Amino acid sequence: MDEQPRVSQLLPLAFPRGGDKLCELCQERAHLQCDRCRLTFYCNAEHQQADWVGIHQRICQLLVPIRTPTAFSLQRDGQIEMQLKKAELIEICRLVARRKLSERKHQEAVPAAQFCLRCSIDVLGPSTVQLVPAHLLLAEANMGLGNLSLVAELLSQAEWLVLKSPGCGHAVRQRLHRSLGHLHTATGDLEAALLNFANDVYFASEEYGLDSTVTSDGYFLMADVFAKQGKKSITRSLYSTVAHIWHRHLSKLLKTHIESFQNPDVMFEPSYDPGRQAEVDEMLGTMLEFEQDDSRKDPAQVALVAHCLAMLWFLKGDNLKALGFCSVALQASQLIPNHDLTEAVRGLLQLVQSLQTEPQPSPEDVLHQDSPSSQP
Repeated sequence: MDEQPRVSQLLPLAFPRGGDKLCELCQERAHLQCDRCRLTFYCNAEHQQADWVGIHQRICQLLVPIRTPTAFSLQRDGQIEMQLKKAELIEICRLVARRKLSERKHQEAVPAAQFCLRCSIDVLGPSTVQLVPAHLLLAEANMGLGNLSLVAELLSQAEWLVLKSPGCGHAVRQRLHRSLGHLHTATGDLEAALLNFANDVYFASEEYGLDSTVTSDGYFLMADVFAKQGKKSITRSLYSTVAHIWHRHLSKLLKTHIESFQNPDVMFEPSYDPGRQAEVDEMLGTMLEFEQDDSRKDPAQVALVAHCLAMLWFLKGDNLKALGFCSVALQASQLIPNHDLTEAVRGLLQLVQSLQTEPQPSPEDVLHQDSPSSQP
């Protein structure tokens, strides 16, 4: 696909009187149009470039049948087909916006999220709770840019849609409260942030379970607020809960990964994308730094979190970082007599080391060669 967008001056006489064209991004009067589809308009070259990079290069030609009325499109079958095409566009924009947000490209995510919301309103109407995810997506993009007044407006609209829909699902409510918690944290209203993150945890546990990593994110966000308030004991307790949830989750992924060695035809895929991996790495790193910097350092917690990071980086394929965190975890666990993590950490350490040399032993052999059951 040509990465260079092309535009031309908008000629007012080419359109019916009273039909002023509006900018795709800001809805101000347009002066330029896309030369490819000739159906998308902009107030200036800066907005045209931003839209092109954000989403338009991906959907330019897909807009043509939607924005070009025909006799067929006015018939019932044509209307159904148009709705299906719009639904496809909504999903494309949602995925693009989500990917850019995971890469922390908030500015680039705005056009995709904005189009997602606008098209969703067109398809679903302006007052359905199904619009909430699109509102939250656009709010998240603007949160990253510091546009807090716009975020507050979007979340207020989302909250109203939820309040007028008593049957709204737990997952939607959980996401709404998490977004509200982030907004109140950013504005300094920590008590309101705590209330919303507590609701986040409640609805996440109802939807996904207490041991879910989604629920653990809410605990972590609560801990972050308590840390800002200087309440270290509560912060440590919540961090411990988060660490145990992630340790169980990563241990299961590690086991699956090891089993895949026995069947090379089965591809191992982590249950989260690279953007999610970066979030988890940052979260666990924050927890490890908190514990290591505390005067009352808890070796068991250091070992637990460092082992999580070692498993995370091993599953991501970075053996060097995995080795480093294995060493931290092993040193901490050895400070506690008969600590139950010592053997697991040592097994992972030897597994990672074995993959650096030839020939490579069976992962199961490496993990169990120091276990009591394998001793003569």
